[in-house]
Amino acid sequence: MKNVSFKVHQTQGKARTGVLHTPRGDIRTPAFMPVGTAATVKAMMPESVAATGADILLGNTYHLMLRPTAERIERLGGLHKFMNWDKPILTDSGGFQVMSLTGLRKLTEAGVKFKSHIDGSEHNLTPERSMEIQRMLGSDIVMCFDECTPYPATEEVATDSMRMSMRWAQRSKDAFGDRPDHALFGIQQGSTIPHLRQESADALKDIGFDGYAIGGLAVGEGQEAMFDVLDYAPGMLPEDKPRYLMGVGKPDDIVGAVQRGVDMFDCVLPSRSGRTGQAQTRMGAVNMRNARHMDDPRPLDEECACPTCQNYSRAYLHHVHKANEIIASMLLTWHNLHYYQELMQGLRAAIASGTLDDFVAAFHTRRAIGDIPVYG
Repeated sequence: MKNVSFKVHQTQGKARTGVLHTPRGDIRTPAFMPVGTAATVKAMMPESVAATGADILLGNTYHLMLRPTAERIERLGGLHKFMNWDKPILTDSGGFQVMSLTGLRKLTEAGVKFKSHIDGSEHNLTPERSMEIQRMLGSDIVMCFDECTPYPATEEVATDSMRMSMRWAQRSKDAFGDRPDHALFGIQQGSTIPHLRQESADALKDIGFDGYAIGGLAVGEGQEAMFDVLDYAPGMLPEDKPRYLMGVGKPDDIVGAVQRGVDMFDCVLPSRSGRTGQAQTRMGAVNMRNARHMDDPRPLDEECACPTCQNYSRAYLHHVHKANEIIASMLLTWHNLHYYQELMQGLRAAIASGTLDDFVAAFHTRRAIGDIPVYG
């Protein structure tokens, strides 16, 4: 009997709120998954990530297979024990990272042969090998191995890429086997071409998965084109399964995608921005490199309850970032992750109460006003 299940609790329009149940814990949706690429969310302790409200983390098959290797992680008790995270973990299949290795890979029907960006060693990643690696890691949610179709792509290229990904999806399902405590998600492809998206969705539904990702977006097509696809793509997938938009994204991307029926998200933006001095706030993005923060005693966001906003001023954050102190990355990443989780909680509450339209209008209004500087 499958021990992973999904239940939608409330809807408003296309937006849904619910719970994805796993043996390691419940994932409240819409959910944002912080990215722990190499078994760590950069500049954060695992318990600090949990304190932001995150129910699940994302790990990366490609990076972990190269260093420290899946075999070593398995010997050491699995990824959860290895990184001290006892909640669910989703691992991507490695396909996106391998596809981005321009000049270092060879793609065939069998899979992808590539050279490591670390030491040049040669590797072969196939649907079967991806499933084996994710099993060794102990991932709660496993992603099918697919090719992330490049953008822009001709219809011929998009068709060939999508159909190969569907053949790989079947091979991934066969290799995944019967694992009741773990979930396997298929990945819809088809670029920005509606009939290819439909063909992909139909193929995935025929195979049968525990959840469905919308892949091949956030690859340079821009928000308008992405939203055009999201106007129809989620509705092609089963209503009783979670829908995961891979690699998205900015706060307004997430809000728009939730309105269009997406349940799960991941993105490196909160932690990457934290390391480069940018904070996401209710008033939009705030650049702590800017000299106008030098004498500003205010917190980043006066309504935010995160430890950064409760204990540190903009002046301090500006100083430690300019001085290249490690604490700058820690404090800004902590705030950003807290902001993202607070945004998800706000979306869940608004859908549940039928006030999503008001929530979204207030979200856009405040970000349009922007951050108001203090002088003197």
